[in-house]
Amino acid sequence: MENHKEKILVVDDEASIRRILETRLSMIGYDVVTAADGEEALETFHKTEPDLVVLDVMMPKLDGYGVCQELRKESDIPIIMLTALGDVADRITGLELGADDYVVKPFSPKELEARIRSVLRRVDKNGVNGIPSSGVIQVSSIRIDTNKRQVYKGDERIRLTGMEFSLLELLVSRSGEPFSRSEILQEVWGYTPERHVDTRVVDVHISRLRAKLEEDPSNPELILTARGTGYLFQRITEPGEVG
Repeated sequence: MENHKEKILVVDDEASIRRILETRLSMIGYDVVTAADGEEALETFHKTEPDLVVLDVMMPKLDGYGVCQELRKESDIPIIMLTALGDVADRITGLELGADDYVVKPFSPKELEARIRSVLRRVDKNGVNGIPSSGVIQVSSIRIDTNKRQVYKGDERIRLTGMEFSLLELLVSRSGEPFSRSEILQEVWGYTPERHVDTRVVDVHISRLRAKLEEDPSNPELILTARGTGYLFQRITEPGEVG
């Protein structure tokens, strides 16, 4: 297993970008496959089973949003979207459709490489301080198994992306205590404090988690907003503990 090279699918209709990323990512140890449009992206995804997708928004045949939607119907694979400079709507739409992160074009290949490393590291990371040794947390009808990285609502398994699970795991690790958006960005996405980034990455992921876990996402009881700060998970009381 130590010799396993993580495979990255790069999807972009610009041949020069595909060529640059294939060269650079291969040089730092990734196995790289490419696609030039959305339809080819889905075909290549099913043939090669990559570990992460770098996905451009504007493409012929099927755009990045369409590809992201199709992938999310069947897979929790990490997705990093490439979006146009200054187009905030592009970024938010991609996140709402299930992307884990985005990089703005024109981008530095080093920046993308850092984003890839960070997303893959969080998705593969096991264990967070503050989680019980059993790794299983029960809150009303929600059961969180941090060892298997799975969440159940009653008997139904709820599909979360790797980054969604990492965000939930972080909030649960300090239940009852608020995390700032900057702290969440640093802990889950690996953004350093001095890097100015749109904190709506956090807001959109929180919204996605609420939609999947809350009985009434518009009136959340599990993932709460800490006004002026960020977010927190409701305090989890241990069996026999007085709340």
